[in-house]
Amino acid sequence: MTADDKAFSVSVRELTKRFGAFTAVDRISFDVRAGEIFGFLGPNGAGKSTTIRMLCGILSPTAGGGTVAGFDIASEPEAVKQHIGYMSQRFSLYEDLTVEENIDFYSGIYRIPAVRKSARKEWVLGMAGLADHRKTAAATLSGGWKQRLALGCAILHEPPVLFLDEPTSGVDPISRRGFWDLIHGLAAGGVTVFVTTHYMDEAEYCDRLGLVYRGELAALGTPEELKDRFMTDEIVEVQCDRPQDALGPLGAVPGLRGAALFGRGIHAAVSRADDAIPAIRQALSAGGFSPRRIERVSPTLEDVFVSLVAERDRREPPVREVSR
Repeated sequence: MTADDKAFSVSVRELTKRFGAFTAVDRISFDVRAGEIFGFLGPNGAGKSTTIRMLCGILSPTAGGGTVAGFDIASEPEAVKQHIGYMSQRFSLYEDLTVEENIDFYSGIYRIPAVRKSARKEWVLGMAGLADHRKTAAATLSGGWKQRLALGCAILHEPPVLFLDEPTSGVDPISRRGFWDLIHGLAAGGVTVFVTTHYMDEAEYCDRLGLVYRGELAALGTPEELKDRFMTDEIVEVQCDRPQDALGPLGAVPGLRGAALFGRGIHAAVSRADDAIPAIRQALSAGGFSPRRIERVSPTLEDVFVSLVAERDRREPPVREVSR
């Protein structure tokens, strides 16, 4: 571990993981400071979960390495595990136990001293808003309450680094927003939060983001930096009837880099919006569509990600498996 590594809660250098001939994580490097909320975004199969498993001391790197909470992920995996919290989208609760019994169980797992167990339990119950439901079976809780309880169990031992793997999957929007309020409160107290999510709106809540695709770190920065520095295309929003069908005529528009459904409309990535808008209007009219609105808009994080993925695939098309 170097002096620079000690300045970060998570520090990764050329981290690589191969499974036979397949490279799941390909030489990624980044740092995360204490109290930072770091988002890790990417499609299924991009390498997010494999990276987290290495950072949590579960998988050994093939090459490269890193530190978490000051401990080497390759040579000190057990020390890493003792200094992190982890929460998955399945919440890791025992549904046949009550709220209080789940907290007691995890207190034992984390070996919390007897003199502190009661105080930590009451803190979790208060944080989760479950003080009046301590005798309620976890199985009967709503998704949002299970989420809060699982978060409380993950941080019972007050770890300096918290890993959240798709923590809001399957919960309602109001519960998701409340959960992020809790996350920001933890970060304000100095906890480093490393979170994966497929909700692009949630990515805006992160201090910095790493966009991962095909095992590589495609971009790194704050949400605004990603929009300003990594978005080389301009975005044109198209509102029309039958947007799914309207994607076809857009394929012939000069300068079009890509088009995808966005809400009830279409976001088209183009090299120059001023040139593309008349061409888009003409192509749609020729195809029998009457667009209600065609205008340039500010790119979203989803636009940035789609643009980076498209550019990556243009440079090196994905290898398609041959049916046997």
